[in-house]
Amino acid sequence: MAAIKACSIWRGFTVSGSPPASRVHEYLAVAGAHDMTAPLRLCCQLNSKPSHWYFVWTFKQRPALTERRMKSHVLVTAVLLLIQHLLAQKTNGDSSRSSYACTSRESKSYSFCDKALSIDERVADLISRLSLEEKISQLGNGADAISSVDVPAYQWWGEALHGVAYCPSVHWDGPVKGATSFPMPISLAASFNKSLWNKIGQVISTEGRAMHNLGQSGLTFWSPVINLVRDPRWGRVQETPGEDPYLIGQYSVYFVRGMQEAKDYDPSNEDDNENENFALKTSACCKHYTAYDLDNWQGVERYDFDAKVTIQDLADTYNPPFQSCVEEGRASCLMCSYNKVNGVPTCADPELLKGTVREKWGLRGYIVTDCDSLLVMYDESRYSKGPAEAIATAMLAGLDLNCGATIKTYGASAVQQRLISEADIDRALNNTFTVLMRLGIFDGNPLDQPYGRLGDDHICSEEHQDLATEAAVQGMVLLKNDEDTLPLSSRHIKTLAIIGPNADDTKYTMLGNYAGRPCTYITPLQGLSTYEINNVIFEPGCSSIDCSSDEKIEDALSAAKKADVVILVMGLDQDLERETFDRNSLKLPGKQELLVSSVANVSNGPVVLVLICGGPLDISWAKNDSRIQSILWMGYPGQAGGLALAQIVFGDRNPVGRLPVTWYPESITDWPMTCMNMRPDPHTGYPGRTHRFYNGPTVYEFGYGMTYSKSTTMEVTGPTNFTAPALFQQACYHKRFTAEQNDSTGCSPSDLVACLEASLPINITVKNRGPRAVTEVALVYHVPPRAGENGTQLKELIAFERTEVQPFSSKKIHLIINLCHHTSTVKSDGKRSLQLGTHKVVVSPGSGTSAEHRFYVH
Repeated sequence: MAAIKACSIWRGFTVSGSPPASRVHEYLAVAGAHDMTAPLRLCCQLNSKPSHWYFVWTFKQRPALTERRMKSHVLVTAVLLLIQHLLAQKTNGDSSRSSYACTSRESKSYSFCDKALSIDERVADLISRLSLEEKISQLGNGADAISSVDVPAYQWWGEALHGVAYCPSVHWDGPVKGATSFPMPISLAASFNKSLWNKIGQVISTEGRAMHNLGQSGLTFWSPVINLVRDPRWGRVQETPGEDPYLIGQYSVYFVRGMQEAKDYDPSNEDDNENENFALKTSACCKHYTAYDLDNWQGVERYDFDAKVTIQDLADTYNPPFQSCVEEGRASCLMCSYNKVNGVPTCADPELLKGTVREKWGLRGYIVTDCDSLLVMYDESRYSKGPAEAIATAMLAGLDLNCGATIKTYGASAVQQRLISEADIDRALNNTFTVLMRLGIFDGNPLDQPYGRLGDDHICSEEHQDLATEAAVQGMVLLKNDEDTLPLSSRHIKTLAIIGPNADDTKYTMLGNYAGRPCTYITPLQGLSTYEINNVIFEPGCSSIDCSSDEKIEDALSAAKKADVVILVMGLDQDLERETFDRNSLKLPGKQELLVSSVANVSNGPVVLVLICGGPLDISWAKNDSRIQSILWMGYPGQAGGLALAQIVFGDRNPVGRLPVTWYPESITDWPMTCMNMRPDPHTGYPGRTHRFYNGPTVYEFGYGMTYSKSTTMEVTGPTNFTAPALFQQACYHKRFTAEQNDSTGCSPSDLVACLEASLPINITVKNRGPRAVTEVALVYHVPPRAGENGTQLKELIAFERTEVQPFSSKKIHLIINLCHHTSTVKSDGKRSLQLGTHKVVVSPGSGTSAEHRFYVH
């Protein structure tokens, strides 16, 4: 059967899949709520066999457009979405429901279908059988069917940021009606739990494989997002694992390993790294490379933003997460971003793509554009003269696949103009087809393959949903708890008032963005109401999340006066922070602050403030208000957020989460988002960014988080004196040359060994003096000599461990810190070296007293 997969990508709103006609009015409403001055793109993709069409319809709104014209364009949007639905109804299914490659009698005779051959041999055979036209047809996210070799169409564009999501490769028309929706990555990062990230990756890939077996999904997922949060106003903070390069890198490694491999990741198992063409469960993609953390701020858009980045910041801040994702995570895909870096689009920079990703980091996979990046290169940023030139520039820089139709439409022209050769196209296909081979796309019917047993009973299983609840619990962060107000005792509460626009969440706010259909959805109001309390009163307090009116505040005050305890559920949603929409302020929107303060002023008992948001908020007023006893940050906790909140509030679980981003005061917004510098500037007063460099005041620091337990202490010990390897030996280590390259540069094996053996064994003892088992998170920082001087970082996260300690006992954590790798400093030329002098290792429990160990390097 033919199939339709359509997506409406509007800078401010993204929908994908095949929505029912009854939901068109929802799209119309959302469209009307967003910025009508931004360009609108609708891209619809119709896959059929043997034909395939892809078209992009684009128009640009200008600020001068009249309201009537704006409304007419919104109506066109809704009509197109309705057409999409009608086509979807007519063309039941998608390409994954069609015949599979290498299943017909004739195709089984082709060498590329012979599983006894190596993947390299099979890929070479497949490419050799294709005409130039057929080759070019494979270079868009919607790859055409190739009738000459009986290969069906394939949709590359899948999303699985925190669960299988709405996207062109996924539909919900079959037996699978939903998938497990985990917390957003900003919440997952707050758990500081590597094994949890790995397990979630495994669950998502299991559900993705099962949906593939049922013809409802592809196997290539463009996740995770591993951009660093430089500015708290960025609309996509929720999609990232935070602001620290090491934390983000570790998240990417464990998540990607879970997505791609069929076993728990053990970094000590060196055998895992021997086979570069290992079979893939699903394919994960590190995105968006690089120096991308601005979407749409005061008229500056990601599409034409030129990020001015120093070599130093690129080397020690923006690029390391991607390096970890490729080298240790063994990701099979990397996506380049829309923006330029120092004047060159990332998708067109040969040093970034070929030089760094391919040659230095050794990517074994494909490089794909962010969607329509090539169109942006010639249509908006004017970097390239036309589509053929944009294609040539990007492909010669190392690009393999275009999310969009530019290469499929104009690739032949680029070859005819001799801007690229057929060999360049073959190189790209070699990378994309290799990934498909590793996924088993050319191994016949997926039901006959190793994951063929996976079906709808492996989706939304009890085990998976329990994991979603556990992840939500682990990601919540207790920010304030005066007089040990939390946990509450439901038995001692006669009347509980639940107040706030996010409490009875009917908009699926807790899912965040890039979500699919959840298995279930438990709002904060529903979760809190499951505990046995005589009387629960709910008042929204605001008509909507922007809280532009105070008309409902009186009702909220009336409810608060009747209650023994008040829980306020406030914060943000996708109307206020999202892709293509950056914030201008860190304050709670509208009259939310007035609502909270007014309720606190009339309440008769404890007041608990719960915040649902991705980006940080300046809530210093609430932190300092004695009438607000407790503050809890939920992030975007996914489908089970309401249940997890109730478990923490009523003491069934102990909050152990830690903030993965710094919470700044509103004064940080005095500095433009366009300044990419990480380090402070004493001449201008610029305070720098992130906990590694920022020297200004904070509302809450990176890594902060309280627990109900006060019975744990930490100690740290280790050697105190080291001799630094020679600078030349350090340079050899950081370049990570192969043996052949070492011969040409003068590096010897002994030079590499000098750094490999420069290790600092650290022993951390976590003591529990209490009668209950406790879970503790130990964050390990390195403080270099002359910290904060001349661009040297204030501190750097170099390790973290989450551990459980039994009652009246202690737990030892043994870490090996490599001095060259973990404690070196990047200089202004982008090169790393180990500073001489006194270093410190600081172990922080999140709140309370840290433990320190000093060592001297000479």
